[in-house]
Amino acid sequence: MSPNSRLFNIYRYPLLLLLVPILLAILLPIQYQTGDSELFMQRIVKSVSRAFSSIRTTSTLAITPAVTRQFTTTTPAKMSSINANTVIDLIKNRRTYYPLSKDLTISPERIQEIVKEAVQHVPSSFNSQSNRVVVLFGAEHEKLWDLTAEVLKGMVPADNWEPTQQKINMFKAAAGTIMFFEDQTVVEGMQAKFALYADKFPIWAMQSDAMLQHTLWVALEAEGLGANLQHYNPIIDEKVQQQWKQIPATWKLNAQLVFGGKTGDAGEKAFKPIEEKMFVFGN
Repeated sequence: MSPNSRLFNIYRYPLLLLLVPILLAILLPIQYQTGDSELFMQRIVKSVSRAFSSIRTTSTLAITPAVTRQFTTTTPAKMSSINANTVIDLIKNRRTYYPLSKDLTISPERIQEIVKEAVQHVPSSFNSQSNRVVVLFGAEHEKLWDLTAEVLKGMVPADNWEPTQQKINMFKAAAGTIMFFEDQTVVEGMQAKFALYADKFPIWAMQSDAMLQHTLWVALEAEGLGANLQHYNPIIDEKVQQQWKQIPATWKLNAQLVFGGKTGDAGEKAFKPIEEKMFVFGN
């Protein structure tokens, strides 16, 4: 309220006191001539009483210091700057990169933070949360690819070993690896608890794991890193358990996401017609 408005409210009361006798002097003779003067006086008294009551309330508010009045306000919700186009662009930018270097665009601590958030928030059927991960950096990452080479060397014919070794060395030259697991204790527990869907829980667990793999791949790409996804399980499962004994035996290995610095551009990516992959019914 402006100072002029407050001043007007303060002085309305004495002004009305001056105006009432003047109004009565004008109106009473007219009413006496037309009759029913007693009813007229009753109405006048009631009207004046209501006016005084209203003015007292208004005047009190007007002279009350502003600091003593309390108002409840609601802060508008902050609009998110992220929309569907932002998410789609991140998905489009995710590509497979070979080879990778040990150069990191972000710190190992930041990578761990990204992995933690993804593991916590990627959905799973019945909120079963069966996803598990192991993140390997530096020498630990190199151990994974050394033991993979050891296993493969006993399986690949000697005359074909050189290309295989080169490929494994390419993975080893990267900065790190994320290993993805499913906790079979969780899956089996859900099967026992919901027997009707027992045959579906292994499928649903794998779907959740795939979402986690994709989420982390996209997230690392968004931070400027390159990555490629490998599947040397189950042939390396036993060696992995022997090397990192802290990993529970009930964790089933599904995939290995190799990450590091980009050393070149991703290859061309061809797309089949969307009409072969999508239908829309209704509107």
